[in-house]
Amino acid sequence: MDQPPGRLPGSVADLTRLLRGGGYLADRGLATALFVALSLDRPVLLEGEVGVGKTEVAKTLAAVLGRRLIRLQCYEGIDANQALYEWDYARQMLHIRALPERQAADPEAVDKLFGPRFLLERPLLAAVRAGPDAVLLIDEIDRADDEFEAFLLEVLSDFQITIPEIGTVRAERPPLVILTSNRTRELHDALKRRCLYHWIGYPPAEREVEIVLVREPGVSEALTRKVVAAVNRLRDLDLAKPPGVAETLDWARMLRFLGAEDLDEATARDTLGAVVKERDDLDVVAGSLAEITAGA
Repeated sequence: MDQPPGRLPGSVADLTRLLRGGGYLADRGLATALFVALSLDRPVLLEGEVGVGKTEVAKTLAAVLGRRLIRLQCYEGIDANQALYEWDYARQMLHIRALPERQAADPEAVDKLFGPRFLLERPLLAAVRAGPDAVLLIDEIDRADDEFEAFLLEVLSDFQITIPEIGTVRAERPPLVILTSNRTRELHDALKRRCLYHWIGYPPAEREVEIVLVREPGVSEALTRKVVAAVNRLRDLDLAKPPGVAETLDWARMLRFLGAEDLDEATARDTLGAVVKERDDLDVVAGSLAEITAGA
């Protein structure tokens, strides 16, 4: 059952149940970090391999808490304007052209061009304005550069944004902030100290079986166990990109769609694209499918 908007879970156990109701199985450590973050207004930094469910944490929290999910997807070259706000220059130009010549020369008309109606919100400004009614997901922060990371640290410290033409926008209470990192580079200690930290690794086999059964209830338990066993054998191989939980779910979903009741070598070969997504990795796996599916 979803949490009424504005109310917080009363305990770690309550939050764990709430997340499970939204389809996310959080271990005790993760649930504790999220509970403290909600209670003390602290950002949470989630690190781990690709596909282990870091982004899904924020999505599920927003859904079960009845909050707006605001996502800032980081990438190489992202700058402050793309994260904060921009002016709608095309609309401003159209507005100027529509003004009579005398009005266009009026300084007040120019000032109005830089007012709220011409402001384009980007994720950070939207999150500051939404405050505790939002979950701000800063996804793959490790893909941004050092300068952007330093800028982000300043925003997370104050939760206020100054727009020279309008003034300062402050959040009375900050949104819940979830940062994710795949560890493609090391983050600065200053950002880590600002956040609570949790590492999300590959789950134990039994937990992964449970995750698949919760997220894909149409897949039989017997087939789920075979898929999870095969995925764990794939992770033991020397792959450039080992499959995460997301790939386990994709594989189970594909097999269910195809009506498969078993996972043998032939079926695995036909559906391997759901779980192995690198050309070189396919070559590594192709010669080992018999072992990967043996007893699976």
